[in-house]
Amino acid sequence: MPPRCPCGTGHPYADCCGRAHRGTPAPTAEALMRSRYTAFTRADTAYLTRTWHPDTRPAHLTLDPDQHWTHLEILSTEAGTPTDTTGTVEFRAHYHHQGHPDSLHELSRFTRLDNHWLYLDGDIR
Repeated sequence: MPPRCPCGTGHPYADCCGRAHRGTPAPTAEALMRSRYTAFTRADTAYLTRTWHPDTRPAHLTLDPDQHWTHLEILSTEAGTPTDTTGTVEFRAHYHHQGHPDSLHELSRFTRLDNHWLYLDGDIR
């Protein structure tokens, strides 16, 4: 059985976020959020950088090797459909840091640029 995608859809990685990681644009803001979460689980800084809006993208992205992402909860979405130009996704991403469980709760903003969804910024809750 193929490995399930870390984003929580229950689909195999290759048919889910793996498609976005291989270059197929995410069709919705939520799909981009899920693919970015999965990129964090895989320490794929190239994908995270590529899907970050150029106006807010950091010059360098370094991930904490002691942070291990365990699961994602999508709490709400607003807009972000294939016909929208903006959207928001509220999520809680669970992780362990140096063996201690914790979570990140964020309301993320996304925008479409040249028909590609990009992460713009977010507010920590």
